[in-house]
Amino acid sequence: MAAQDVYGTARGPLARLASPFAARARAHRHAQFFDLTGLRPGDRVLDLGCGRLGLRALEPDLDITGVDLRPRPEYPGPFVQADAAAGLPFADREFDLVYCSSVIEHVPSPRREAFAAELRRVGRGFYVQTPAYSFPIEPHALLPFAQWLPVSLRRLYWRLGAAGQWEEIPLLRRREIELLCGMPARPERFCGLVKSWVCVRPIR
Repeated sequence: MAAQDVYGTARGPLARLASPFAARARAHRHAQFFDLTGLRPGDRVLDLGCGRLGLRALEPDLDITGVDLRPRPEYPGPFVQADAAAGLPFADREFDLVYCSSVIEHVPSPRREAFAAELRRVGRGFYVQTPAYSFPIEPHALLPFAQWLPVSLRRLYWRLGAAGQWEEIPLLRRREIELLCGMPARPERFCGLVKSWVCVRPIR
């Protein structure tokens, strides 16, 4: 498994402090990945919102196709630039598993239903993870309580955080992610508090 700096593109001391904790949380989450999903060698995976590396950083030997809104010329494998909320260029259940980690919260709220419908359509199974609205640290800016502020105040507060450029990121509550995925959400906890939600439709 490749090491990954989870906050490698963030700025400042907050990111440096948070990165090892986030990396351990991601490794712990991934340790359960195969048992939860039923994924086996040879299964086809779609990494939705793959970024520069995505799931390939953890599982370089899997058959993974990356999808992202932006061009990713550095992505080391099959790649399609597409907007999932507008429709993906794949057949129904073309992939064994759709993997979508810390992505759906970046989709504007009015488009999330269409995004989730495409995710469910193209995969026999899926694995969706998203930060929890209820956790007291906003995970992108690494600022306490930021997600609970009105947008006008949050925009100002954001300048103090690790994220740099402002982005409106409405984090999801448990009910919302469960409605989008049509599955119960599993809590991931940190110090007893729910840090993330994970929805899984196993392949087998």
